[in-house]
Amino acid sequence: MKFTNRKREMTRLDRLASLKQGGLGVLWGRRRVGKTRLLLEWCRKYKGVYYVADESSASVQRKYLSFALDQSLPGFSTVDYPDWTTLFLRLAQDAKAANWRGPLVIDEFPYLIATTPELPSILQRFIDNEAKSANLILALSGSSQRMMQGAILDASAPLYGRAQELIKLGPISVGYMGEALELKNAIDIIKSYSIWGGIPRYWELVANCASSFLENIDTIVLDPMGQLFDEPNRLLLEESPSAINLRPILDAIGLGSHKLSEIAGRIGQQATSLARPMQRLIELDLIEREIPYGMQEQNSKRVLYKIKDPFLRFWFEVVASHRSMFTQITSTNRKKILEKALPGLFAAMWEELARLAVPWLSQMWEDGNLLGQAGRYWHGNGPEWDIVAESYDRSSILIGEAKWTKNVSAPWVYDTIKDLQLKGLPPIKISETTSKVYALFIPEKPLELNIAPNVRVIDAQEVLLALQQV
Repeated sequence: MKFTNRKREMTRLDRLASLKQGGLGVLWGRRRVGKTRLLLEWCRKYKGVYYVADESSASVQRKYLSFALDQSLPGFSTVDYPDWTTLFLRLAQDAKAANWRGPLVIDEFPYLIATTPELPSILQRFIDNEAKSANLILALSGSSQRMMQGAILDASAPLYGRAQELIKLGPISVGYMGEALELKNAIDIIKSYSIWGGIPRYWELVANCASSFLENIDTIVLDPMGQLFDEPNRLLLEESPSAINLRPILDAIGLGSHKLSEIAGRIGQQATSLARPMQRLIELDLIEREIPYGMQEQNSKRVLYKIKDPFLRFWFEVVASHRSMFTQITSTNRKKILEKALPGLFAAMWEELARLAVPWLSQMWEDGNLLGQAGRYWHGNGPEWDIVAESYDRSSILIGEAKWTKNVSAPWVYDTIKDLQLKGLPPIKISETTSKVYALFIPEKPLELNIAPNVRVIDAQEVLLALQQV
């Protein structure tokens, strides 16, 4: 699959490579998010060296790294380096003599720390002295946010403050999925994103499968021999340390438990015992906390937890509870189960994308009111507002509804907007002079609409265009 998006990240890496006195870049993000591909593209651009660590011993790792450096520093691997300090000193000497500045990328850096805990301190001295003298460009990458935090990002870490670029790599925006998978129709793109999310590895599997939407999902995920049939377990096991013990929490959320008390009850534990496990899942970018718009983060009684990644959400809501059945039934019957679940997945994804697009859409509107991050408002069994966002100067507020409904008529649009207006405003603090804008997000707009100046009707194509800026 063609290298897609990552323009902002590549710009920052290019800026690092341009530093005359060398420098350090740090990149991290959850597994499968595309760190390796980005770093390989960057290395090729500057004829750098890419090295990926594994769980071998320190002496073996040094030998492997020396082999990688042979590409740019011939003969570097002819020596067995007794320790990391010796290797880095030789690296600086040879690089300076050859006028080679890198970049040198060390991927999965936490594996090296696991075998040599003092390595961050060794690297600190190297970066402050020999690497600077040789004008070397160094980049460190890892999937374990906890270990990257301890080694680099925490204020007490040896490498804290040394990095000129800190990049947390997130999923690719839905706005680029059409280009990557050669999808033309905006609705088809959103449907695909509802399953595969923004993880490049999953996009590659779809591109290689090249069949129908349902057939791709069955082949890659539902079929017991599919590459992603057991993906969540692999993701959790690959974490360092293993996070497989957190699997029951994800199962509980997938079964519909979103409050902490509900999750605790589902898995048979006390809610007070879940603080650390929940925080680790948040750090791994697997779940996220959601609070009603306008509420304080500390208001934990109103907090809901949901699975953050669209693919994992789909897996735990649909696949997890049917895994045993899927091993015993035909492809046709697996796809029937899938089809029943898809409308709910599409609707949830559409609502999330609508909220995400609001700030970017407001930059394209002519009224000049730039809107901040949108949220959802709910309270118990009371009314719910799908989309709420205020302008930065608090002079206006947008109230929106997201409907995953096709082939709608103009009268239906007018009636839906009227219902939204009659619902009123969520009980949040706003001024009496605040102007109100109402928005309806639908996949396709009727051909002719006559709407008031304070009403917006937004379709899938407009949302995708806005999210190409993310």
